[in-house]
Amino acid sequence: MIKKAIPFKPFFVDQTVLLLISLGVVVFHTLTNGQYGFHRDELDILMNARHLDWGYVAYPPFTPFIASIGLALFGTSLVGLRFAAALGQGVVAFLVGNMARDMGGNRLAQVFTMLAAAIAPIAMITGMLIQYMSFDYLWWVVLAFFVVRLLATNDPRWWLGVGAAIGLGMMTKYTMIFFIAGLAGAFVLTSMRRYFFSKWLWAGIGLALIIFLPNLIWQIQNGFISLEFLSSIHMRDIQNGRGNDFLINQLYTCLNPLTLPLWLAGLIFTFFTSQGKRFRPLAWMYLITFGLLLFSRGRYYYVAPAYPMLLSAGCVWFEGWLVQRPLATARWIKGAAWTMLLIAGIAAALFSKPIAPINSPVWDLAIQVNETFVEMVGWPDLAAEVAGVYATIPEAEKPRTTILAGNYGEAGALELYGAQYHLPPVISGANSLWKRGFGNPPPETIITVGFDLVNALHFMNECEYAGQVSNGYGVKNEEATARLDMYICRQPRQPWNEMWANLQWFQ
Repeated sequence: MIKKAIPFKPFFVDQTVLLLISLGVVVFHTLTNGQYGFHRDELDILMNARHLDWGYVAYPPFTPFIASIGLALFGTSLVGLRFAAALGQGVVAFLVGNMARDMGGNRLAQVFTMLAAAIAPIAMITGMLIQYMSFDYLWWVVLAFFVVRLLATNDPRWWLGVGAAIGLGMMTKYTMIFFIAGLAGAFVLTSMRRYFFSKWLWAGIGLALIIFLPNLIWQIQNGFISLEFLSSIHMRDIQNGRGNDFLINQLYTCLNPLTLPLWLAGLIFTFFTSQGKRFRPLAWMYLITFGLLLFSRGRYYYVAPAYPMLLSAGCVWFEGWLVQRPLATARWIKGAAWTMLLIAGIAAALFSKPIAPINSPVWDLAIQVNETFVEMVGWPDLAAEVAGVYATIPEAEKPRTTILAGNYGEAGALELYGAQYHLPPVISGANSLWKRGFGNPPPETIITVGFDLVNALHFMNECEYAGQVSNGYGVKNEEATARLDMYICRQPRQPWNEMWANLQWFQ
């Protein structure tokens, strides 16, 4: 039997509509990404972008590589460097629209899917920040897209796309392993088992391994230090209770609360209906991934990129259900649905994008539900205050003076903004910074940032108080509350090569 070809004109029109909406998503993020400043995690990425390698203690190399391109093209422009994240969300929108199409959805389902996915608070945030979470989100959706293509067409060549998405995901963030486990579980539990002897499946696995190989070699050469880091950070998160909000955040951060029924409809559609049976592996992929992250007490946003594929399925179901309603009823329901999407989108933007003026009533409300914003304020102030401390040091001491930063955000800010003040080199024992050492010749005088006096005196004999960190807005972030003291310290207690061996920490 010859399969009927898809008419070119409707396909072209649909793809044009999806492309225009995707471009609109990119423009929206680009226009709203220029407020406040870089986030602490972005400063770390930008710092590592100047020290490219095949791996880092905290994450694989993909995001610093993209950031290095951004630095070459846009310099230190906030909007320019975040453009890659905005573009990633545009690609996500295009792919989820096509997922709905592959599941049998017409234009309403396709467009509704794109908007429902785009207004999730976590999608708003990942479209803003140049950090690994943004591209991790993208690769999970790319993986889901190729799985949907595979299920819709029964063409095993799509395993190559699945393999490429897995490889790129593993080069971005190691939590891709959980989604791989979900896919493997779906493979075992559904008719996807028929592909076990397909050469394309094994070619996809091979492609994933080839893409990931450089980072794997780096891990071997560095004693799999990322496993030690991840174990340490996971224990810290558990002790601090950061996994306790896993379930509640699924409802209003990973998803927009008003699109929750669509996700639930997608889960039911793929799991229980005859029309959605072909796409049942998507339900298993989500459930297994969710279960593993829940029981391992992972952070709530790790599972966020698994939702768009089920939103696509839910919108396809919604469109099919709507067609069965009387015309007048269907029009009323569609109008109400578009209105709800608009309201939900505006609310998500106010709480998830850097739009509200700092210290305004909307800002005060937003930071109660989104801790991201407070860590985007005050970094240029930090560099200026350290410059003021550096200016008090005698000229004869300055050639052997170094700044010791307590965390990667402080180090990244001082590296990014310090050049205009001609600040000395910045060192730190945090994550990959430790491997870069303490400089040559070893410092004799250090300015500590982010250390209290007790800790500073662990490695220096003499420390004098030099001032406090603040920001012009009075925002109560970590630097302005818990890590605010600065000291000028002299007379190292041990030779630096001996002392440095004990000055490594993970954060």
